[in-house]
Amino acid sequence: MSSPKSLPPLVEPAAELTRDEVARYSRHLIIPDLGVDGQKRLKNAKVLVIGAGGLGSPALLYLAAAGVGTLGIVEFDEVDASNLQRQIIHGESDIGRSKADSARDSILEINSGIDVELHKFRLDNDNAVELFSRYDLIVDGTDNFATRYLVNDAAVLAGKPYVWGSIYRFEGQVSVFWEDAPDGRGINYRDLYPEAPPPGMVPSCAEGGVLGVLCASIGSIMVTEAIKLITGIGEPLLGRLMVYDALDMNYRTIKLRRDPERKPITELIDYDAFCGVVSEEGQAAAAGSTVTARELKDMLDAGKDVAIIDVREPVEWDIVRIDGATLVPKDRILSGEALAELPQNRPIVLHCKTGVRSAEALAALKRAGFADATHLQGGIIAWAKQIDPSLPVY
Repeated sequence: MSSPKSLPPLVEPAAELTRDEVARYSRHLIIPDLGVDGQKRLKNAKVLVIGAGGLGSPALLYLAAAGVGTLGIVEFDEVDASNLQRQIIHGESDIGRSKADSARDSILEINSGIDVELHKFRLDNDNAVELFSRYDLIVDGTDNFATRYLVNDAAVLAGKPYVWGSIYRFEGQVSVFWEDAPDGRGINYRDLYPEAPPPGMVPSCAEGGVLGVLCASIGSIMVTEAIKLITGIGEPLLGRLMVYDALDMNYRTIKLRRDPERKPITELIDYDAFCGVVSEEGQAAAAGSTVTARELKDMLDAGKDVAIIDVREPVEWDIVRIDGATLVPKDRILSGEALAELPQNRPIVLHCKTGVRSAEALAALKRAGFADATHLQGGIIAWAKQIDPSLPVY
């Protein structure tokens, strides 16, 4: 049912539904707002999903079940055991397989009547705009700021709407961005986040974790928005940010407005530089003050008296640790609170999970006068893979 705030349908209806399709989609067809016309629009729709991971998994499964005629998947990664806690489109037998292939197989098992197009490459400035132009709608299930800004800017340049979602620990967010929306309602991701948060401020899911089922909650809302946009029913989340807190079981929406200071998007930029994973200070501190896992092992084997300082969180320390290390979480170093606890008389080697947080902590130590402090390249993951394969990897 159209409301004053609904948008015109994105997609023209297909010519007809087959007898089998009428049977398959009957529970849609008997909803007055959706009906045969809406189902025909879904059949004619081309939706591109970025990533077949935490958000992409439920999104792809439900878009397929809903009868979206063409599903594109941008995915270059392989299935890892740590994915299975939330990426329900993959199974144990898929570990080591291409995520794109695994996702396609699951989709076709649900609905063999749709077309699945695989794009097994990393989305970048050279391919994004052209790829987006082939689809009606983009569903962004990415998990890093650089790709989110790329998706946003490419969608603006291609003139396409997209559904955006994000998850972290027990919280999720969803919105719809469409610069060229009718009636001057255009809004994009840069109205919500004019600039990327400073490096280290927002940990990734790999560093901070995510409740697996949160992906289903947020992914299903993203699909709901996609269906509304394709068929022109209801009021989409254009100009609104929906925030979900699973612990409080609370959904709330926040109004978004166009940023009057925002400049028009005319070209794609260097998104890694724009979002810098590690701050410039962290990069500068790490230059010339980084040791490899092998170098650290050689130092220990030679009996060198080094202080290994683990800057991860206590929950990570409980999972796995390097023998002889001392836990001093990064925030206690950055605040200065822990500086007095660190040894002044022997070399310090900092480490985290992958090397991002330890670079930030290293910068703080250098500022405080620990000139010979270093950090472990690749963190405890590199140590587990190169030195001690018996250690669990998380």
